[in-house]
Amino acid sequence: MASPSLANPSLTLGLSLVAGILAQLLARHLSVPGIVVLLSAGVLLGPEGVGLIHPASLGPALQAVVGFSVSVILFEGAMSLDVRKLRREARSIQRLVTLGAGVTAVGGTLAARALMGWDWKVSALFGTLVMVTGPTVITPLLRRVRVTHRVATVLEAEGIFVDAVGAIIAVVALDMALHAEEGPWLLVSALGSRWGVGLAVGGVTGLLITVGLRKSSWVPEDMTNVFALALVLGAFQVSNALSPESGVLAAIAAGLVVGNGKVPARREVLAFKEQLTLMLLGMLFILLAADMRLSQVTALGWRGLCTVLVLMLVVRPVAVAVSTAGSGLSRNEKAFIAWLGPRGIVAAAVASLFATRLGAQGVQEGQVLRALVFLVIGVTVVVQGLSGGLVAGLLGVRRVVPRGYVLLGANALARQVAHALQAREESVLLVDSSDATLNRAQQEGFRVLFGNGLDERTLLRSEPEGRQGFVGLTHNEGVNLLFAERVRALLRTARSYTALHRGHVGVSTDTVSATGGHILFGAERDLDAWVARCEQNSVSRESWRLEAPQVAAILPPATGTLEEALVPLVLERPTGTVLFDESAVPVAGDRVDFLVAHGRKDEAHAWLSSHGWRPVTSDVPIPDTRPPPGPRDR
Repeated sequence: MASPSLANPSLTLGLSLVAGILAQLLARHLSVPGIVVLLSAGVLLGPEGVGLIHPASLGPALQAVVGFSVSVILFEGAMSLDVRKLRREARSIQRLVTLGAGVTAVGGTLAARALMGWDWKVSALFGTLVMVTGPTVITPLLRRVRVTHRVATVLEAEGIFVDAVGAIIAVVALDMALHAEEGPWLLVSALGSRWGVGLAVGGVTGLLITVGLRKSSWVPEDMTNVFALALVLGAFQVSNALSPESGVLAAIAAGLVVGNGKVPARREVLAFKEQLTLMLLGMLFILLAADMRLSQVTALGWRGLCTVLVLMLVVRPVAVAVSTAGSGLSRNEKAFIAWLGPRGIVAAAVASLFATRLGAQGVQEGQVLRALVFLVIGVTVVVQGLSGGLVAGLLGVRRVVPRGYVLLGANALARQVAHALQAREESVLLVDSSDATLNRAQQEGFRVLFGNGLDERTLLRSEPEGRQGFVGLTHNEGVNLLFAERVRALLRTARSYTALHRGHVGVSTDTVSATGGHILFGAERDLDAWVARCEQNSVSRESWRLEAPQVAAILPPATGTLEEALVPLVLERPTGTVLFDESAVPVAGDRVDFLVAHGRKDEAHAWLSSHGWRPVTSDVPIPDTRPPPGPRDR
């Protein structure tokens, strides 16, 4: 029986998908940019390594795979852009995509001509290829290196928009190089048709997706993701069929329309596309790195390395300086943008297309041109990716990640919880749609945010990344649960707390646990009664430390009369302060802030003292829980 051949297209795709995911998992554990590991894995698994992956077995289908994947990646990237933020930095972005890209193309051309000794035609093709920076590399880097919002917006937008501009200009430049006899008219007509077709097809597709997702009667909820995916893939190929390489712009235009339209399912679609992007990005870099001949890259020698260094250290800073002059960006912000200009998957994909078309026309420099582009990708990704955090820290452009808690609800009970957290130096942000309660919260010294906490834009304004927890503490337990679910949809690793009414059948503790949330105060409580007590100032916040439990039950029961006497708010131990939830199990030395009802103080103090708790606040008397003295004691 003949042994199976590894040069099998299906096997190549399957192994590339697996290798791409495993490489990114390894990168996460090593805390290094995923692209670095992907490029290394692609070379290792390719024909010049262990020979498990053979991109050549795909033949012409490789370009189709690359095209479909790039459309999804660019659509997802464009969906993430907020037009309002883009407007604030419009001047810098527009000039980077136009003037900056032009400076990069000219600089790359001159560098290749001077250092590589290529003729002007091939040098100009190289210059157009390195115009792009690429969201496939920049976006993951910015997720690791959290920089100021202005810098992140400029870099992300430049990466996405310059992909469309650069890819189209590069392909048009190739057409001109191969059909020089058609003259300058080819440049004008080709650019105009590609941008016109791309914007038209992408805009229409984006509107169709937006309208379809708004009308649940048209597109059922369980089909929203595949509906959007199918239209994006179709638009990419239709646009390319009408005008070659215009599909990149179509995908970006569609993403911008959907991302900034009022689409109820926007978050679900974006989350789905993020997962697809993760998978496709890994597969693409594995395939394209495996398709690259390492011997061709090393054959470039010191000339190739010097060309890359000139692009990084001379051309990029000049392009950024010219583009951001008078923009309002600080000197350090400009310096960081100048440093971070890695190339990504679009540069690699177009370079592979160039190598194929130039080879078909008998131009021998096609493979060498692709090798130099891959060297640019490899060096910029490794050097700038690994040093991005260090450079951001030295330049002082790292974003201060907000800590603490976001509370939905600014009622009197929520403010008591906020006071307990603030007393432990935990920052608190209260979100509410009531002017009256927010005014009270502001008077008590809290940061507040007016708006509907269930609205995604309000959540984003609360700067959710980095928060320690999110608390739903309104009168409506259904709203509290929905808030927790919205937060977890936005940030899958977020810790959420839900306040529940005792005795209500609307939302159960099992429902909260099943959604990955936690139950505030450790159990269901009579929220209305406690809010009323807080509003009437008939409660006090007291700190008690557990010295040694006297009986098995160290926590007051959440039912019966004692529930009306005290409620645990926060738990403090040497490792930090956390909100009290169902998972809290105090041990000796722990400190808990309780909310105690004035009319039941004696009962609450007696129970706590008899169960091993001792007051920390000086104004709390220690009840005498000893039995009455006998005759000998008297």
